[in-house]
Amino acid sequence: MSARFADGVPRLNHVAMSLPAERLSPEGRAEIVEFYGDCFDWTELAEQTVDRERLVLAVGHWDHFVFLHAERESMRAQRLDHFGMSVRSRADLDGAWSRVAAWAGRDDRIDTIDPHVDDFGPVKIHAFYVRHLLPLTVEVQYWEMT
Repeated sequence: MSARFADGVPRLNHVAMSLPAERLSPEGRAEIVEFYGDCFDWTELAEQTVDRERLVLAVGHWDHFVFLHAERESMRAQRLDHFGMSVRSRADLDGAWSRVAAWAGRDDRIDTIDPHVDDFGPVKIHAFYVRHLLPLTVEVQYWEMT
């Protein structure tokens, strides 16, 4: 419990990125939803979708989401500019990587950094990175407590 917040420490609940309006056309949205839905089970919050203006993707729960909005001058990010999401098991990490790798084998727009492990003694962080259709890369992590 935090001394400053009566109900505990605040937590992140979303990330927002701007895209060109065309990326938020029906075809562009469909590509985004298909990839991130298949690889990570993200789901469109359709009631919030506005053609060529907004797409909101729930990440496991309605109050954890990726908010995509159109801007004339949209976000540009470097390859390692990213946000992270965690999975609960090594099997979940391996499954997600398997799906991403299958997509990468058929779509050369997908940029990945292969799975690796950072060993910090009491914790090993297993992770991979993927960027596709969005300006920010997604890092997927599994924390193995040793």
